[in-house]
Amino acid sequence: MIDFYALTSPNVQKIFIMLEECGLPYNQINVDVWKGDQFKPEFLKINPNGKIPAIVDHDGPGGKPYPVFESGAILMYLADKTGKFLPTEKRAYFDTIQWLMIQLTGIGPMSGQLVHFKMMAPAGNDYSTSRYFTEVRRLYTVLEKRLGEVPYLGGQDYTIADIATFPWMRGRANWGATDAEHPNIARWFNAIAERPAVKRALDIVAKIPNSRETATEDDKDRLFGRGKYARAG
Repeated sequence: MIDFYALTSPNVQKIFIMLEECGLPYNQINVDVWKGDQFKPEFLKINPNGKIPAIVDHDGPGGKPYPVFESGAILMYLADKTGKFLPTEKRAYFDTIQWLMIQLTGIGPMSGQLVHFKMMAPAGNDYSTSRYFTEVRRLYTVLEKRLGEVPYLGGQDYTIADIATFPWMRGRANWGATDAEHPNIARWFNAIAERPAVKRALDIVAKIPNSRETATEDDKDRLFGRGKYARAG
């Protein structure tokens, strides 16, 4: 059994999808980041970085409980555990890893910062908004080109690179991206969205209570490390 520490973010969604795709039994434990659950000592023992998602595999290496944090590492761990969604042939393996890294180091962080400065930051951040919007749209162009060459990001087969990237592309229309502009992304996205495991995962996510709308300013300050929680230099 796997304990899965979750809420609703794209990084969490990718782990829901992977667990459902692999058919692994798991126990969902919601961590309300808007209320500071991620800072509790018992959670920090699992992930010292204080972020979700995280898992504890009670049948880990050597048959002992093993915690894994960081969404990319969790995907790789589950792929290794099950032998699914990560090719063993060397070229296909490293093609998959490279496109996984594009999500982990590019699409995720840039999209996250764009959402933050558009929705959570005070007025007067035009430079930051423009910077992240430009980079997100540039990355869409990179994906569009890749998906015009191969069916999936890693190549011919559906892999953890696709599982990682798909949740981050659900909101691409928020930044003016259209299917007409990115037909290859649209073809890829729609194919993944029709997978039964993906549908199950997103149905679960849709039912998770989220206290973002009722979070206090102090809750938000603590989450984003601002106000009295800022470590200004």
